[in-house]
Amino acid sequence: MLPKFQKATDKLRTFRSHTSMARKNSKVQALYELCQTIFTPSGSPPPSPPAIDKLCSVLDTISPADVGLKEENLDDDRGLGFFGLDQLNRVSRWAQPITYLDMYEGDSFTMCIFCFPTSSVIPLHDHPGMTVFSKILYGSLHVRSYDWVEPAQEIKGPNYFPVKLAKLAVDKVLTAPCATSVLYPRSGGNLHNFTAVTPCAVLDILTPPYREDAGRKCTYYRDYPYTVFATENKIKIEDGKEEEYAWLAETEPDNLYMRSGNYTGPSIQV
Repeated sequence: MLPKFQKATDKLRTFRSHTSMARKNSKVQALYELCQTIFTPSGSPPPSPPAIDKLCSVLDTISPADVGLKEENLDDDRGLGFFGLDQLNRVSRWAQPITYLDMYEGDSFTMCIFCFPTSSVIPLHDHPGMTVFSKILYGSLHVRSYDWVEPAQEIKGPNYFPVKLAKLAVDKVLTAPCATSVLYPRSGGNLHNFTAVTPCAVLDILTPPYREDAGRKCTYYRDYPYTVFATENKIKIEDGKEEEYAWLAETEPDNLYMRSGNYTGPSIQV
């Protein structure tokens, strides 16, 4: 009886040892540990360029399987995609939620994954005082982003609501595999929206995380072409590229449909 019990105990110890080793050796664990060394709760000082490059190099190696995801079959999407012609199917896709997977949330940073069905949208929103790393794990995503014009240019729009001038930073479709994108507190497209061209997933690291009492509240915006308000307010663009500018007005999101899911990748040992 004792030898059998001893063998069972040894097997259990071996299993736990292998499981612990797998966790320690996972890319997710390495990513977490690197973030812990370079990020601070206040975001000050901001991550150095070498630290950002190092983090991006690790993120660039992350695959869907590394975080417990299986890439969706793009041919079985029940729709014709972002540029498709079947309006009814596109509407049905918009009715499907984006799934949010919480990997880690702490004082210095948040790690999470967004899983998008085709044509789903995260509306235009900001990341005040934050640096954000976005790694597309699979699929194609249309990204449109802005940075505020400095010094700030604010005027009154229709019905006297305020609008602020922003400059277009990014307007393109990104398809995996591609390099990690980084946005900064004042550059790189701090205000952005996402539209899924195909089923896709994005791994995000936000530092410092959203925190309303520290002034890091997520605000949503609607963008208006520059020419809508420019004439009546007599504001001119010096470089003459009016198509690269827009007026942004705060709004409430009316097309954001999101649910929480269970992260099934390697656990993070904190």
